[in-house]
Amino acid sequence: MADKVALITGAANGIGRATAIRLARDGIAIGVLDLLAEGAEKVAAEINAGGGKAIGLSADVSNRGQVNAAVEKLRETFGPVTIVVNNAGITGFVPFLEMTDAQWDQMLAINLKSAFIVTQIVIPDMIAANWGRIINISSSSAQSGAAKMAHYSSAKGGMIALTRTLAQEFGEYNITSNTIPPRFVHNTAMSNASFERDDMKDRFDAMVQGGPIRRHGEPADIAGAAAWLASDEAGYVTGQVIGVNGGRYI
Repeated sequence: MADKVALITGAANGIGRATAIRLARDGIAIGVLDLLAEGAEKVAAEINAGGGKAIGLSADVSNRGQVNAAVEKLRETFGPVTIVVNNAGITGFVPFLEMTDAQWDQMLAINLKSAFIVTQIVIPDMIAANWGRIINISSSSAQSGAAKMAHYSSAKGGMIALTRTLAQEFGEYNITSNTIPPRFVHNTAMSNASFERDDMKDRFDAMVQGGPIRRHGEPADIAGAAAWLASDEAGYVTGQVIGVNGGRYI
């Protein structure tokens, strides 16, 4: 994988950071993209200090101009982008009847439109290489639904549909497209905000203890699956929803 270049969004912390570090271990050059420039630079420095290759990039992933500029900087540094991990996202809890248009639009812009923008920008590199990997981080809430998260669940459900559509449209170029819907992944900014809420903590703990694997997921669990999907070993796997969820489906 030493000739591959990956762009990972939302990579300053959590799942994105873990995935950037894991893919770098396989010799992949990493574009660490995040709205938080300082965080992205810190992760890139960590990868470089460990003998990998990375560059910190900053962009609002829902802004095409900013993403274009970041991708051009990545191409100039390491070359064409043939792996993308669309991980950037936000969360929120709002009762459906209280949800505003602005809240709905912001959620879909960052959690779904961003994957459209980022993938559309980098996929010409994959077509030219006749090889590519699209890995979208969705959510188990897209499969089960989630109360007070209609906007979030809908965006992540759209991510699954987008994943399968891209698999159909670009498979002829040896481009695979798969999605990982995490569940109960601890030690990320988004999940910690959810797990530590007074009205949810006991419920989450009970659900974790009631599952086949009785622990929270960790960012490294998702990163390991992403690394496999990015590899040549997964070249015949596309359009799939890869559950990394400890056996918890609802």
